[in-house]
Amino acid sequence: MLIWFLFARDLPDAKMLKEYEPPLPTVVRAYDGEPVHSYARERRVQLQYSDYPVLLIRAYLAAEDRTFFEHGGLDYPGIAAAIITNLTRSGRPVGASTITQQVAKNLLLTNELSYRRKVREALLAYRIEEVLTKQEILELYLNQIFLGRNAYGVQAAAQAYFGKDVDELELQEMAYLAILPKGPANYRPENNQERAISRRNWVLGRMLANKWITREQHDVATVQPLETIRSRGERYERVGGYFIEEVRRQLIENFGETEEDGSNSVYAGGLWVRTSLNPRLQEYAKDALRNGLLRYSLGKRWSGPINTIKIDEKWAQRLASTYIATDYDDWQIAVTLERQGKGAEIGFSDGRTGAIASAPDKLAAGDIIAVSPQGGSNYALRNVPKVSGGMVVQNPHNGRIWAMQGGFDDRMSAFNRATQAERQPGSTIKPFVYATALDQGMTPASIIVDSPFCVYQSASLGRKCFRNFGNSRGAGEQTLRWGVEQSRNLMTVRAANDAGMENVVKTIKTMGIGDYEPYLSYALGAGSTTVQKLTNAYSMLVNYGRELKPTVIDYVQDRHGKVIFRADKRICEDCNQVDWDGGRMPRPRPVGKQLMNPMTAYQIVNIMEGVVTRGTAQRLRSLDRPLFGKTGTSNGPTNVWFVGGSPDMVAGVYMGFDQPANMGGYAQGGTLAAPVFKEFAEKAMKGMPKTPFVAPHGIRMVRVDRKTGKRVFGGWPSDDPRSAVIWDVFKPETEPRRSIRKEELLARLEAKKAQLKAAKIAARNRAANAGNRGNAQNDSEFLQEEGGIY
Repeated sequence: MLIWFLFARDLPDAKMLKEYEPPLPTVVRAYDGEPVHSYARERRVQLQYSDYPVLLIRAYLAAEDRTFFEHGGLDYPGIAAAIITNLTRSGRPVGASTITQQVAKNLLLTNELSYRRKVREALLAYRIEEVLTKQEILELYLNQIFLGRNAYGVQAAAQAYFGKDVDELELQEMAYLAILPKGPANYRPENNQERAISRRNWVLGRMLANKWITREQHDVATVQPLETIRSRGERYERVGGYFIEEVRRQLIENFGETEEDGSNSVYAGGLWVRTSLNPRLQEYAKDALRNGLLRYSLGKRWSGPINTIKIDEKWAQRLASTYIATDYDDWQIAVTLERQGKGAEIGFSDGRTGAIASAPDKLAAGDIIAVSPQGGSNYALRNVPKVSGGMVVQNPHNGRIWAMQGGFDDRMSAFNRATQAERQPGSTIKPFVYATALDQGMTPASIIVDSPFCVYQSASLGRKCFRNFGNSRGAGEQTLRWGVEQSRNLMTVRAANDAGMENVVKTIKTMGIGDYEPYLSYALGAGSTTVQKLTNAYSMLVNYGRELKPTVIDYVQDRHGKVIFRADKRICEDCNQVDWDGGRMPRPRPVGKQLMNPMTAYQIVNIMEGVVTRGTAQRLRSLDRPLFGKTGTSNGPTNVWFVGGSPDMVAGVYMGFDQPANMGGYAQGGTLAAPVFKEFAEKAMKGMPKTPFVAPHGIRMVRVDRKTGKRVFGGWPSDDPRSAVIWDVFKPETEPRRSIRKEELLARLEAKKAQLKAAKIAARNRAANAGNRGNAQNDSEFLQEEGGIY
């Protein structure tokens, strides 16, 4: 009773091990199922007992517990030897733990160094042997044991030390892994190679003595070098840093971070996550945005250090601990050690040093910088752009995000500007202003005056007068379509005023862009939003105004393969039928509310096609495919934008400083942001079919005069984007009515009068005495003859 009270009264239940699930990393996969990343604090891969080679199991038995399959949980001869040793010397107690005892300690007990813990360990080992088979105990052990290099379990260690799976290991490699449980640091190949080889060969000798290997196998294996690989970090090729971090953030929000948060936590739940990431498009987006930022920064002075650290004898460790890195071109991250004349000595995280021949005066010791090799130990300082930006690429049919770039490099700045940076969208908000105007009765051919527009705001704010970009003068009466194509502020404000700002901000809020007050300045992009929100709103225009939710995760499975989250929640009745029933092909029901009239959404997309063909984004016309889009430039200018794309791919990009600052008078969306999209689209859309934007049911295509918006009957549109006659899009009963122009009618009337007058004079000369009235007609008779006005 006393023994039970002292040692066994609060022992954990060994039956818990039946359902034990070790912490496993979460594996992230791209849209095609290829693994691209894992979230792990412990590197671990769980295998079944049958997955482990017999020789590998015998290597661990030789090193740890030769009689494992014979004893009932305790090795009595070993315990007796350990007792004698502990009685004859002081210090740390020596144990004779079996593999079963190690499982008990690692999974159910603590690492406390005491005789009480050893007794509890022995009692628990007996219970484990009663509950689990020998194979189940070994499976737990081989999956759980820590073997160094952050590897938990033998499969993870095989990858960490040899870059192999367990079934690919050679005999000497198995023996090396078997010596690691006693203390991985004691046999690190970097600084204890001889000791490691000696212990490895001891294991091989034990295997030979137990007749588990032949003499020939033993002799061949003992003369082999260790041949371990260098310690490596990420197993997967690095792709989509900002995208992957956004996935992690959403997973933690939904499932928690650690074991304490539940069985499906990100860092212990062993989740399998299928994302919408397209690695190819991600690389294109990253390269395009980086090149755009570098183009803007070209010729500007050095932007300053990325960060700073203290310079002392531990500078290399300090630099490594910042985790600052980059994969751009041949750039490397270094720290300034000291100034040397006009140059500087620099150091790298692996302890190497080098020199910069020429450095700006403000470069100081401790500055973390980017450099590129120039040969030997010489390097050149590189300018990391101070300006930044974000880019999102989305599927407009379902909202899945294919690519996301939140800055120059996520390891230099973790701030994701694609989702977190609230910026003024400038003119990219205008399509939603004009969409409201279309819903309030206007058409693409409606005439709006491009002239000064002022409003009285309040007694404190006074009178507010708006102006066009660059203070350009008004162009007089113009069509709504022309106002969008040329991005005219004055026409936008008039359209917003006529449609009602309450209606405009309601549309903007409904489309998920932002929640603004009904002030006219918001019609010109004075509010704030993110590039992800705006790109999603443009995608909904392409999707005929139907709601889309931007997603980066398609579905999540737990460690057993059960789907525990799915982004696509559409219901598809009869999709799982065994045989075709002769009816219509079953299809998933559309999801999402109808946020905008489908015809209005298409009208705006069609109008924005004109922005590309003859408006502020004409530089994209060379892509030679149906595209829509809108440029934007905020006041200052502090931000430049472009959002647009094709019927199957929409992308949004902005550039600006993190602390809003003037980018220079030349900075415009059409000159800075649109080229980023163009560089991306040239690669991303190569080989894609040139699909046109399809009009929804009810839209009427009418030939109109591009400048006046009036209906045309005698001419046809041409391939010339500046053709005088174009096809315009109208809702039913809103197209321009068929009519003859007044001036044309009057001209024809005057010509007829002149003809009749001449005939009358001629008749008089021929027959002065004639009594007939001739052919004279009054206006009423002429109109009756012509069939009236129509």
